[in-house]
Amino acid sequence: MTTTAPLADEPPPGKAGAPRLLIVEDHPLFRAALIGVIGAEFPDAEVLQATSIDGALDVIAARDGLDLILLDLSMPGTTGLLGAYRVRAAAPRSALVIVSAHDDPRIVGGAISLGISGYIPKSTPKLELARLLRGILEGAVCLPTRFRDTATARKAQAETRELVQQLGQFTAQQLRVLDMICRGLQNKHIAYELDISVTTVKVHVSEILRKLGVRSRTEAIIALSKLDFGKQDHAPVTASPLSHGD
Repeated sequence: MTTTAPLADEPPPGKAGAPRLLIVEDHPLFRAALIGVIGAEFPDAEVLQATSIDGALDVIAARDGLDLILLDLSMPGTTGLLGAYRVRAAAPRSALVIVSAHDDPRIVGGAISLGISGYIPKSTPKLELARLLRGILEGAVCLPTRFRDTATARKAQAETRELVQQLGQFTAQQLRVLDMICRGLQNKHIAYELDISVTTVKVHVSEILRKLGVRSRTEAIIALSKLDFGKQDHAPVTASPLSHGD
């Protein structure tokens, strides 16, 4: 039986050698669907859950040896691919898989720059999803060929690669502040959310601007727009997640 961690309680440990997975998804129905697929394919797996990027980072900090992280891009408290980058930076040895309703080659191309192990549309049938997850846990990289090999995806990958390298200079706290800046929060609001002084926030902002090579918060937001698929002209797929193809 799959071990599913309650969102607020300490999860029981999985069996020795069993895979440990983290699902980062705020939609309860889709989260339950993913748990069902994992339970059927990996009955001894330990499944941890988070409903936000910050929640995922808390789980990562408290748990060693995550084998696989399944992440929805459309999460509260983050902007575009920046949240995925924060998770990638916090767990560089874990396989990161984007499970998204956004069926757009630009997003796939940008996500590839993060070093992901897979990009799986939410419309993927259950049996196919189970097969892909098993392959990823065995070391495979599963990306939609129809997007990966397009000029649009290659261009998006090239455009975000340099930005991802710049983000590699940031501390975890600076990445969190940057995410808040991109969401339009002012210094006093950031200080309140992080429970730090406004002076400390200003120090973080100054370092962020310096590392990005920009002069203002506005320029920083423009620079990060390459990771913000929400501002791009695309629409999510409308197929019901994991509801057919059994």
